[in-house]
Amino acid sequence: MKIRAIALKIIAVASAIGLWWVATELFWSNNPVLSKIGPADSVPELFSIITSANGFGDIRASLGRLLSGLLIAFGIGIPLGLSFGFFRAFEDATTPIVNFLRMISPLAWAPIVIVAVGVGSAPVIFLISVTAVWPLAMGSAAGVKAITPGWKSVATSLGASKFESLRFVTAPAMRGHVLTASRLALGVAWIVLVPAEMLGVDSGLGYAILNARDQLNYSSLGGTVLLVGVIGFALDSLFRRALRTR
Repeated sequence: MKIRAIALKIIAVASAIGLWWVATELFWSNNPVLSKIGPADSVPELFSIITSANGFGDIRASLGRLLSGLLIAFGIGIPLGLSFGFFRAFEDATTPIVNFLRMISPLAWAPIVIVAVGVGSAPVIFLISVTAVWPLAMGSAAGVKAITPGWKSVATSLGASKFESLRFVTAPAMRGHVLTASRLALGVAWIVLVPAEMLGVDSGLGYAILNARDQLNYSSLGGTVLLVGVIGFALDSLFRRALRTR
């Protein structure tokens, strides 16, 4: 059964690559842009980017900003979610504000953030943290609410302190919810990272895409877009593995 599943995945991937080749090499063969982003051009360019110093620098810059933004989001989102879960009055009072803020596109904040802190990595990190904080907060709150009330009562009856109850009852019970929320936060943060890096930075994968377009190097553009997908797939796979082993 496992061999069959692997075979189906290989067939699906091969079919997607085949459709990609047909579209760029046959249907769009006369298009000066689209004809240069097919697998014949993008895949070799992908390996060229990975092995180049500039490409490695862009990858490192993007992953550094992603990690910084996610760390900030974790530092704010998890405590906020715990507050929602433990204090019903706090959640009820702040629900209108939270629902209003989380429905604003993170990129809509970009002009304001650039005016406030200037260009560079700071606005990118801010946009990533704003993107990721709400899934983490909602997931943490859901994890707290899903805890069986009897577990807390048993811990209290056994003389557990609030910290011990949080460590040995709340944290393990909400781990699955937090991991799922983390995967969602990573996905949306990675999606926002690329357009955010097109706003006044001189490194990163988003900058590389914009730079390739400006230089009319469309094969490099296709290779960089492919690289974004490969890294995003790898990061998501790590989180899926964490979810399976929780």
